[in-house]
Amino acid sequence: MTTINLLPWREARRKQQQQDFIIMLAFAAVLGALVFFGWKSVVDGKVDNQRNRNGYIERELSQLDQQIKEIGELERRREELISRMNVIQDLQNNRPYIVYMFDQLVRTLPDGVYYTSIERKGDLFTISGIADSNNRISALMRNLNDSAWFKDPDLRTVAAAAGDAQANTFSLTVSQELPSANSDSQGGGK
Repeated sequence: MTTINLLPWREARRKQQQQDFIIMLAFAAVLGALVFFGWKSVVDGKVDNQRNRNGYIERELSQLDQQIKEIGELERRREELISRMNVIQDLQNNRPYIVYMFDQLVRTLPDGVYYTSIERKGDLFTISGIADSNNRISALMRNLNDSAWFKDPDLRTVAAAAGDAQANTFSLTVSQELPSANSDSQGGGK
């Protein structure tokens, strides 16, 4: 004998399928929300990590900029010190030359000539004085020209001295010339 089911089984099956579908849909929504929040937290963590790294790099860059400024200042100070040392060294190296220059000024001075002032600007000496005659001034200029320490004497003025008919005042310029290494260090005394 065959059994016939007269109950509305299709409706019960449809109702069961709808409930299963709603449960699966709710499960999928919950799972999707979990995946979304998990993904968002991972991305936010990576963004925060990158921000921290960027902040660290910016802090390090600012420290490096400060160090670069300090290095620049130290280099500037170093250059100033080197230039000062060079000036001092030049002065130390030229110290004996001044003595030799004055010695040569005395050695080249003929009898009857007196210096009243000597002025130096760079390598140029301006000499003023009194001489007994013009011949004595000429002798002074020859002596200066023959000296290893001076070159190119140039007579600027000659005038009769006030109150003395024989004396003449004069002014001349002469350039400094450092002697070569093989000449006499005392200037080849005259």
